[in-house]
Amino acid sequence: MDESTLIRHASNGDPAAWEPLVLAHQEAVFRFCYLLLGDPDDAEDIAQETFLRAWNHLERFAPTRPLRPWLLSIASNLASNRRRSAGRYLAALIRAFRNEPAMSASLEERSAKRMEAHDLWKAVQNLSVPDQQIIYLRYFLDVSVADTAQALHVAEGTVKSRLSRALERLRGIIQQDFPVLAERREGHDA
Repeated sequence: MDESTLIRHASNGDPAAWEPLVLAHQEAVFRFCYLLLGDPDDAEDIAQETFLRAWNHLERFAPTRPLRPWLLSIASNLASNRRRSAGRYLAALIRAFRNEPAMSASLEERSAKRMEAHDLWKAVQNLSVPDQQIIYLRYFLDVSVADTAQALHVAEGTVKSRLSRALERLRGIIQQDFPVLAERREGHDA
């Protein structure tokens, strides 16, 4: 069944139709929550709550619309509420990189990539929450402009302009506070 058919069945109370929808979107919702909260346990809690709230309010959702932006919007709101009470970004990042699977790259290359990712994460953390959200959606989760607009309840043109401004602010933060990252980036672009 296609997504809109599954949504219609689920909104009529069919949990068997809801399950494939959850499976199709749970990774993106969890990753977005993790990016916003920085803690895997908090992200898992918010992701679960996202699907519970969506299930409980599915009758309000138009089945002709894509489900993912709506789920990401719910997740964003719930994460914002959670973030107000706890800031655990850096600790979660460090844990995530410690648990990164081994790659064929040398230890030195992996270490350099981890440092670069850590610096980039810290740079993004210096942005406002709306700037973080738009960067996470577009670049960390690779959500389309249209779906980002739906998730954030703004026009597509607004997504593009906010993204442009957020990236410009991020470049400034990197130049000012993370010169080593800026130098590494210039070395990659050369």
